[in-house]
Amino acid sequence: MNLIPIDDPKDPRVAAYLDIRERDLVGRHGRFVAEGKVVLDLLLSSGRFAAESALILENRLAGVQEILRKAPPEFPVYVAASEVMDRIAGFHMHRGILAIGMRGDPVPAEILVETLPRRALAVVLVGISNHDNMGAIFRNAAAFGADAVLLDQTCCDPLYRKAIRVSVGAALKVPFAAFGDTGTFTATLDRLGFGQFALSPGGNVDIRAAERSARLALYLGTEGEGLPRDLLARLQTVRIAMAEGFDSLNVAAASAIALHHFSMASDPQNDPTSRVAATL
Repeated sequence: MNLIPIDDPKDPRVAAYLDIRERDLVGRHGRFVAEGKVVLDLLLSSGRFAAESALILENRLAGVQEILRKAPPEFPVYVAASEVMDRIAGFHMHRGILAIGMRGDPVPAEILVETLPRRALAVVLVGISNHDNMGAIFRNAAAFGADAVLLDQTCCDPLYRKAIRVSVGAALKVPFAAFGDTGTFTATLDRLGFGQFALSPGGNVDIRAAERSARLALYLGTEGEGLPRDLLARLQTVRIAMAEGFDSLNVAAASAIALHHFSMASDPQNDPTSRVAATL
């Protein structure tokens, strides 16, 4: 293991970790920050993204050694005392486990959907701008076996540090890609044989009565405004029944209900006991 002690917060070798919160806002030129033990494990084991280095608090090193052995022998593991690490990050790093990942070249959503299996469940996000919701939706997508998350250009970044943390690393595991014009993309999914359901409190069909196709794209919109009206007019709309006089459900919670329902419906035997629970 390539352990490298760091005693100077301005050491150029840890420049990528400097002032984390400020750089969360301005971007990292093709890099992202992974935070926490579970997220580090997924970064090093999933193979979807390359890892550049890790920065570990010295008293957390023993607890992550088995995870770090999943990286190549030359992988730099910077080790720092609490005071030094806090000065590098710009705030108190109580978790004490950070890594830098490389984004790589993005794959357009139109290419990703071409590769999905004949029986597939995809989540399509339109206007999701809250990183907590984004992370929670990815966590739900992983838990219920979604094959991909597809995002329009108004969505926030799934590889934002907080989104990755809230997703418990699922953003590093579930394939995702962005698309441009929504109308063109719905036509692409139609050509590829996807049924397309738009989730809305005013949906025409109760989700329990909606019959899914082998390939299904489930659309979710931002809280408050929901999905655009022109999109709702184009797609079959489904609703989650709620108590009388109340029609507001957090989009992440709605995604969990819908993904659970349609992941069960995708089972040829329609038998929940035949599926293994997904955990992270």
